[in-house]
Amino acid sequence: MTISFYCGKIIKRVGKMDKRIYIIGAGFAGQTIADDIKRKKIFGKVNAFIDDDKNLIGTDIDGIPVLGPISGVTSILSNSDLDEAIIAIPSAPTERIREIYETLTENGFNHIKILPGISQVIEGTAHLVQTREIDPLDILGRTPVTISLKESLGYLRGKRVFITGAGGSIGSELARQLLSGGAERLYLFGHGENSICSIYRELRLLQSEGVGEKATIVPIIGDMRDREYVDYIIRQTKCNVIFHCAAYKHVPMMEENQVAAVENNVFGTKNLLDAALKHKVDRFVLISTDKAVAPVSVYGVSKMLCEKLVLNAAKQAADSQSFMFVRFGNVLGSRGSILPLFQNQIKTGGPITVTDEKMERFFMTIPEACSLVLQTGGVGENGKSYLLDMGEPIKIIDLAKQIIKFSGLEPYKDIDIKIMGCRKGERLIEPLWLKEENPTPTKYKKLLQLDNKEYTNERLEVLLKALYPICFYTQGHEAEFRDKTKLVQLLCDDCESLRDFYEEIKTDNQLRTDIL
Repeated sequence: MTISFYCGKIIKRVGKMDKRIYIIGAGFAGQTIADDIKRKKIFGKVNAFIDDDKNLIGTDIDGIPVLGPISGVTSILSNSDLDEAIIAIPSAPTERIREIYETLTENGFNHIKILPGISQVIEGTAHLVQTREIDPLDILGRTPVTISLKESLGYLRGKRVFITGAGGSIGSELARQLLSGGAERLYLFGHGENSICSIYRELRLLQSEGVGEKATIVPIIGDMRDREYVDYIIRQTKCNVIFHCAAYKHVPMMEENQVAAVENNVFGTKNLLDAALKHKVDRFVLISTDKAVAPVSVYGVSKMLCEKLVLNAAKQAADSQSFMFVRFGNVLGSRGSILPLFQNQIKTGGPITVTDEKMERFFMTIPEACSLVLQTGGVGENGKSYLLDMGEPIKIIDLAKQIIKFSGLEPYKDIDIKIMGCRKGERLIEPLWLKEENPTPTKYKKLLQLDNKEYTNERLEVLLKALYPICFYTQGHEAEFRDKTKLVQLLCDDCESLRDFYEEIKTDNQLRTDIL
């Protein structure tokens, strides 16, 4: 039978349907989504599967025809603006998803959804609720590494897991993936009620649709800068594992609010570590960043100090405890990152703003980074430092061009790209490690181990004691409270890379003044 015969059969059978759905991929994931749509009856009707498998093309699956190949059949399917395509091939590499997306858009599909290639789906569960509108994340960069969550999350079965910053990009994705981990309880901790409410509702919806395993989900609003409260909440929850994702992290914003960066990131982390040590939390995993490597911003220094605090806590840990950090670069699509910024700039007609034509960053998708973090939490050892293998760096200007093209526009023709110059605390290239950290492969794919570069306990104590009255009102030190100049001086005295960077800025500014 020919492709056109099967298409005619479909159109005749559902001619009066308001919405026709084509599922790209007739495998297990596509079939389970089709079953979901049939059962709910309110999202339209599955008109056909589209697949490249010659053994499936021309057959029916539960009454739904299978057409193909994908590249040849889509041009004669869509004749309504209501038509929708769902890409349900979670194991497909990024390059293949990009090809399918381009084929669909070229042939008139305006509504394209995707079942993300998360490990839970690959392992046999797929639900309509997991599909979402396709976005640049799905077709940019390299193919994410696949990790068996059911295997790597075994250490969390029956445990109580505490996620700080659970409403943020990393924290919320960790929570989604943890639904498949068999944890007894998930504590969603954050100080923003709207973001915590949002992920709490999303997780409850996913559970109601059959995603993951049963777990009690507990939203907790609080501020990690409040030492007494943090101690209280860690004691009360009796949590076994802490994933510490919470941080102020926007570099230019933190350069304008330097005291807040240290107050929240450094002292908030210390409060959590002290409580975890005191109440015998089994595992503590800090999410760190490339900005902590030879830092040139106060934010970067604050995260570097968080790493040092974790390594210091590991020395005090009981035999049953493990404290570690996981460092990685940029994640595509995180809140406040360049991807949503570029998308918003395109919506307003441009221009897209890029710091410098030479600027480049290492990128990883949020789901991939979180899967690797969860795996590290299970296999990591006390007092060890870990780094995610981010692959090759991507030039920001190339990313900007790709996003413009994804939007169906032409760079410099429809949307201009404007070079703005570096902002405070930015550099053209962000290194992922220091030379002396000597990253070495582990037996786990994409996970590297670093040689520790620790601070002595005395060095940390002296620095924190000096910083404390700047961040927190202290009797006898009233004049120091919120003294940004003194804070920066203390950090420059301790951190050579920050001092050198600030001196370079002063020199450049003086040269400009002299020229003018």
